[in-house]
Amino acid sequence: MVTDIGTGILPSTLDTLSDRLRERNARVVVIGLGYVGLPLAVSFAASGFRVVGLEMDPERVEQINRGESYISDIPSEAMAAAVQADRLQATGDPRIIAHADVVLITVPTPYTKTKQPDMTYVLRAATDVYENLHAGMLVVLESTTYPGTTQELVQPILEQRGLRAGVDFALAYSPERIEPGNRKFNLATTPKIVGGTTEQATELAALLYGHVVESVVRVSTPRVAEMAKLMENTFRHVNIALANEMAVLAAKMDIDIWEVIEAAATKPFGFMPFLPGPGVGGHCIPIDPYYFAWKAQEYEGYARLIELAGIINDQMPDYVVERVADKLNDSGKSLRNSQVFVIGVTYKKDVPDMRESPALKVIDRLLRKGARVEYHDPHIPELRNGVGQMQSAPLTPETLRAADCVVVLTDHTDLSWSDVAAHSPLVLDTRNALRNHRGPNVVRL
Repeated sequence: MVTDIGTGILPSTLDTLSDRLRERNARVVVIGLGYVGLPLAVSFAASGFRVVGLEMDPERVEQINRGESYISDIPSEAMAAAVQADRLQATGDPRIIAHADVVLITVPTPYTKTKQPDMTYVLRAATDVYENLHAGMLVVLESTTYPGTTQELVQPILEQRGLRAGVDFALAYSPERIEPGNRKFNLATTPKIVGGTTEQATELAALLYGHVVESVVRVSTPRVAEMAKLMENTFRHVNIALANEMAVLAAKMDIDIWEVIEAAATKPFGFMPFLPGPGVGGHCIPIDPYYFAWKAQEYEGYARLIELAGIINDQMPDYVVERVADKLNDSGKSLRNSQVFVIGVTYKKDVPDMRESPALKVIDRLLRKGARVEYHDPHIPELRNGVGQMQSAPLTPETLRAADCVVVLTDHTDLSWSDVAAHSPLVLDTRNALRNHRGPNVVRL
């Protein structure tokens, strides 16, 4: 049975779609209900649109239809209100696309083991849209990808049945810019970039997103929008690598890199502070720069700075393990058979998200070198990695005192860092969480 998202005659022209968007009568389908798609679906539903999420995970479909959120940034109350108002529902049936006026593609874009783009999910979503495409539809790709994806990969698939982008349907790219856990900037307050294959497509996309965001930024083409997203994350990737490289060198020079950064940040111009850490994580920073580096090869170009930044950031988990081994050695202990207590396994603080988390690499390397490892993370009660399964241990004075070394990998706000400093015989703090707790037992990255 195909879920219905409205009645009435499907729009036959893009001009009709423009009217439906203004009146919020357009029916919206969001493909992929993860950290990007679910907030988008809830926002459009809250603004008055009827929205159906297309999701391949049946458990997520059931949760959404019960009004239960599985993403920390979306309160279940907000989702339940949208479901009860008959503005939001979910399905696993791609035939729902045939009933839509607007389709937003927000599927993952990971990379392969050789760090090349993996477009499997985008291709599958584009095929689902192609099989249900009709005239008068707006299709927007949001998944982060390399410049040219919208027009070189998605558009040919959609046009296989004879419908033409810019004539029969509108096609645009609008990069997602959501940062999980960011309380200051959310979907509504972060400017939305839109670039269509035609000026009309750009205006239709801008009209759509104008209902849920405060500011829409129009650019000339999808390629500009695609590259803008890669530019944002590559900027962070490279500058984090700089901070990591300087942290490693500062430690050799017996200089406190955190104090250095604080001092440099007092300059009111020409400097933006980036912080070192155990590596980079999440779905954007560790992956997106490689999409650009891969695409650059098509033009006989080499993204040397990006690739070098990746090498530096990828080496940080190994550096953390080396620091643990060195500090244990200073205490007359070997890493093998030592009890190491890891605090935090998510890729950033205050979110239950482990995508590409460097903490997983640190734990894996510690275990392979013979350390006995426990972890604590209030957001991750159970952890599975390549070595085995672990349960989050309580953060108590007893567990801290029992460790030979405590390693802070994620600086969750709600943890008692004073207890960590007071009861741990040795702490390696990779996040500056113990900035207010100095002592001979506290070593910072």
